[in-house]
Amino acid sequence: MAEPTLDGITVEALAARAAARTGLDDFGGDTWRDGLDRLVWSLRHEAALHELGEAIVVEELVDYLANRLDIVAERSRHPAVAATDVVAPIVIVGQARTGTTILFDLLAQDPEHRVPLTWEVDRPCPPPETATYHDDPRIAAVDEHLAGIDLLLPEFRRMHPMGARLGQECVRITGGEFRSFIFPTQYRVPTYARWVLDEADLAPAYRWHRTYLQHLQSRCPATRWVLKSPGHIWSLGALLAEYPGALLVQTHRDPLRVVASVSSLVATLRSLASADTSVPAAAGEFAGYILDGLDRSVTAREDGTVRPDRVVDVRYRDFVADPLPTIAAIYDRLGLALSAEAEGRMRAFLAAHPQDRHGGHRYTFDATGLDAVEWRARAEHYQAFFEVPSEPLG
Repeated sequence: MAEPTLDGITVEALAARAAARTGLDDFGGDTWRDGLDRLVWSLRHEAALHELGEAIVVEELVDYLANRLDIVAERSRHPAVAATDVVAPIVIVGQARTGTTILFDLLAQDPEHRVPLTWEVDRPCPPPETATYHDDPRIAAVDEHLAGIDLLLPEFRRMHPMGARLGQECVRITGGEFRSFIFPTQYRVPTYARWVLDEADLAPAYRWHRTYLQHLQSRCPATRWVLKSPGHIWSLGALLAEYPGALLVQTHRDPLRVVASVSSLVATLRSLASADTSVPAAAGEFAGYILDGLDRSVTAREDGTVRPDRVVDVRYRDFVADPLPTIAAIYDRLGLALSAEAEGRMRAFLAAHPQDRHGGHRYTFDATGLDAVEWRARAEHYQAFFEVPSEPLG
C-alpha cells in the first residue's frame, strides 16, 4: 500500500492502512471516529508539520488504530476478559511538571503495585505474560525506538525520562479513543484541544482505558494499578465515573513555574514534527489550558466530585526535598501498608536515578513572554484554595 501523506489522509485511509497491517477490521464500535476526524483536521490546518512530521504523525495514528484492532480481536477471542475486575486504582492527577513522574516511578517500586509500562502500552498484543514480563522481546524493540527519538531530540531526555520499562501515562492509552491530551502536547492542534477540554464526551475514553487495563492484566494479573496523567485534571468527573473507588494523589506546585516548565517541554517536543514552534507560542496556548485544569480541580473539591477521603494532596517542594516521608504519608492517608521491601526498592531507585542525571531541565518564566502579574492573578483562586506558595520565577 502506498504511503499516504497528510494532505490526502482521511480517517478511512488511516483505518484501511491499520486493517491492512493487522488483517483485522473490527474497531470495537465507532466512538473513536469523531475524535480522529477532528484531530486530522487540526493536524492539516494548524500543526505546520514538516515532511518528517507528517510521516511521524501518519505512522503514529496508524499505530493507535492497529493496537485498537488487535485488542478488540483478542477480547473477541477471550470474552471472559471483559468481565474481569480492575481493582480500584491509585491515580496521580497533578498537572505536568509537579513531581508526578518521579512519584509514579517510586510507587511503581512497590511489588503490590502495577503500572502500565511503556513497552506494554506501545505494543500491547499479545497481552504480556507473567513469566516473561521482565524480558519480553518487545522491551528491547521499544527501547531501540526510543533511542531513535533520543537521537532526533536529545534535549527531551533532560526534561522527561524515557524507557521501555518506565511507567507510561494514561493519555497514551486514551489516545486509542482519540479523546486525549497527548496529541496537543505533541502537535499544535488548538481546535482539537479545545474540543477535548470543553466539548468531548470523555466517557468512551475512560471505557477504552478500562478495556486496555483488562487486556494488560489478562495474562499478568495486577494486585493494584497505579496510574498517572496530567490529562486527568481536566476530567476528574469522567475518571471517577469509570473508577468510582479510585484513590487520587494530586500534586501541587506554583502554577507559573508549571507554565514555564510545560511551555519549554511542549516547544521541544513539538519540534520533532514542526519547525514552527517556540516557547512563547507554547506558553500562549498552554497557560490557559493549565490554569483551566487547576480551576477545575478546585471545583471538583467544592462540588463533591472528589471526596476528601479519596484524595491526598502533595506539595512539590516538600516532595522533592525528601520524597520518602511524603510517600509514607500518602500510604498512611490512603490506608495502605508501606512494606520494608517497597521502601528499600524506592530508595534504591532514587539512588540510581538522580534528578539531574541527564543535565537537568533549564527554563524561566521570562522565556514565555507572558505577563507574570496577570497570570499570578489568574492563579490566585487555585493557590489560595490549596495553599500553594509562589516560587521565584527567574
